[in-house]
Amino acid sequence: MFILVVVAFLLVPLAQQPLAQGLQSEEAIDAIVGSDVKTEETTKENQVERILAAIENTRESAERVRKAFNVETLEIVFLPDLGEEGGEIEKAIEEHDEEIETLRDSIEGSAMFYHAIDSRQILLQDVVAVEFADNENVAIFVTGGER
Repeated sequence: MFILVVVAFLLVPLAQQPLAQGLQSEEAIDAIVGSDVKTEETTKENQVERILAAIENTRESAERVRKAFNVETLEIVFLPDLGEEGGEIEKAIEEHDEEIETLRDSIEGSAMFYHAIDSRQILLQDVVAVEFADNENVAIFVTGGER
């Protein structure tokens, strides 16, 4: 009897929180199809403060990506000039490399975010940062040009 109580106690949290969304999930497909996905191409100089702030908040963004199930607007911001040696943004990316990897893992585990970048032929390794303007509006910064 004691074992049943322990097993039931351990299974309750698993039943309440999904571990990851499947790409075939109707809710995930509806969430991304129902969202307004915009793309923009800009230079890193035009977005320095915004990108640096997003990189600084990478740990929190990774957590929010895992918890988000719908967004109103998802903006993908392409940065074709990102990657030059010695730039301020490139240094921040290098300093936050592990956190950015965690963010990429979170995106891969979220059907909504993964489908959004995959539908634009964006590789996870090109994701630099995610900015949550509020709960409903999100920007994903990626290296390279619009595809």
